[in-house]
Amino acid sequence: MKQTIEGIERFDSPGKGRGLRVTKAFKVGELLFSCPAYSCVLSVKERGCYCEFCFTRKEGLARCGKCKKALYCNVNCQKADWAMHKLECSAMVAFGQKWCPSETVRLVARILAKKKTQKEQCASEKLLPIGEMQTHVEDVDNDRREMNEADIAGLYHFYSKHLDFPDHNGLLALFSQVACNGFTVEDEELSHMGTAVYPDVALINHSCLPSVIVTYKGTVAEVRAVQHMKPGDEVLISYIDLLYPTDDRNSRLRDSYYFTCDCKECKTKSKDNLKLKMRKRSDPIEPEVISNMVRYSRNIIGEFRAAKHEKYILELLEMCELSLEKMGVVFDDSNVYMLHMMYQAMGVCIYMGDCQGAISYGEKILKPYSELYPAYSLNVSSMYLKMGRLYLEMDKRSMGLSALKKAMAIMEVAHGKDHHYVAELRKEMTQQK
Repeated sequence: MKQTIEGIERFDSPGKGRGLRVTKAFKVGELLFSCPAYSCVLSVKERGCYCEFCFTRKEGLARCGKCKKALYCNVNCQKADWAMHKLECSAMVAFGQKWCPSETVRLVARILAKKKTQKEQCASEKLLPIGEMQTHVEDVDNDRREMNEADIAGLYHFYSKHLDFPDHNGLLALFSQVACNGFTVEDEELSHMGTAVYPDVALINHSCLPSVIVTYKGTVAEVRAVQHMKPGDEVLISYIDLLYPTDDRNSRLRDSYYFTCDCKECKTKSKDNLKLKMRKRSDPIEPEVISNMVRYSRNIIGEFRAAKHEKYILELLEMCELSLEKMGVVFDDSNVYMLHMMYQAMGVCIYMGDCQGAISYGEKILKPYSELYPAYSLNVSSMYLKMGRLYLEMDKRSMGLSALKKAMAIMEVAHGKDHHYVAELRKEMTQQK
C-alpha cells in the first residue's frame, strides 16, 4: 500500500528534478512532517553523553557490558539497538585502539544491515525508497572517489564478520548516496551528535532562501516552516551555511551536491556587498588588494579546518589572531571572512575555558549574524545560547538572560514550543530568576 504524508506531495520541480510541495497552508513555526531515521549512528566523540539508540542526552547512562563503549538510557534502548550495535560490539573489543572506521563507514554498515532484514518500506520511506536516493556516482571527482575507496576498504576490514556486501559498484553507489543525502544530527548549539539518513527529507530541494528548517528530536528529523506557505509552494531547505557570499555558496554546492543554485538571492546577490564589507579608510582600497585578500581568506579558512586535527590549541588561537589582524587591514569586522575566523577563535577560547575571550569575540559576531542570516536561523540562536551561558558563567545575569530569551524566540519556531531543548532552556532561565 502506497504511503502518504498529509499536506505534502512529491512532484517534479522545474529545473531541479524531484521535490516536495505543500498541498495546504502552513504558518511560520508549524510542523510540516517528521521523519524517523532510516539509519543513524552516534558520533564516537559523543559516547558517554548520549544514548546510542535514541540520542537522548542524560546522566547515568548504562554501559554495554561487553564492549564497555556504548551507553544507553535503559535495557529497552539497549535491546532495541542490538541489531545495529552487534555490528560493532565484538569488533571494538577485538580491535581495541585500532578500531577506527569513519562515521560514514559506520552508517553504511547499518544501512546494509537494515536492508538485509527489511521486508517492506519503513516510516522514513513514505515518498522515497532509500534505493532511489540520488547517487551522483558519475559526477564524483578523483579525490572523492579515493575517499570512497578508502571507506570501502574500512567497511571490509571492520565489518566483514557480520555483513554480506554488494558488488564494488553497488558500494560506490551507496557511499555516494550517503555523501549526497546524509544529514548531520546536531544539538541546540549546533554541536555534531551523529549522522543519519532520512529518505523522505532527502527529497527536499535546496534554496538560499529556504521555506523550512530541519531540526532533530532525538533521531527523528522535524521539518518546520520558517516562512508562511500556501498550497503549491515548494518545500525548500538550505544544504549549506548561508553566511557566505554567492560565489562561495555555489562553489560549495558544486563541490558537494553537483549543482548551482538559481534562487532569487543567487541571481540578485543582494547581500553580497554587506557580506564582503570593506574597512573604511581615507585612501581607497585597490580592487586587486581586495581580490588578493578574498583569496587569502578562503585559503586560511581551509588551512584552519585542516589544522584543527594537527595543531595544539594555542597554535590554533594564534592562527586565528594572525589571520584576523591581516584581514582586518582590508575587511570590516562584519565581513563574513572576519566573522568566520572570529567564530573559530571563540570556539578555541571556550575550549580553553577563557570565557572573557570568548565573549569578546562573540559580541562582535552577534549583530552581523542577525543581519546576514535568514530569519529563525539556528546559527543565530546557537550564538545567543553560547553567549547567554557565557554571560551567566561570568555572573552577568541580566545580559545572560537577555541573550537566552533571544535564543528562545528563534528556537520556539525552529524546534517547536514542545521540544525538550526549549523546555530545558526555559528551566535554565527560570533557575536564574
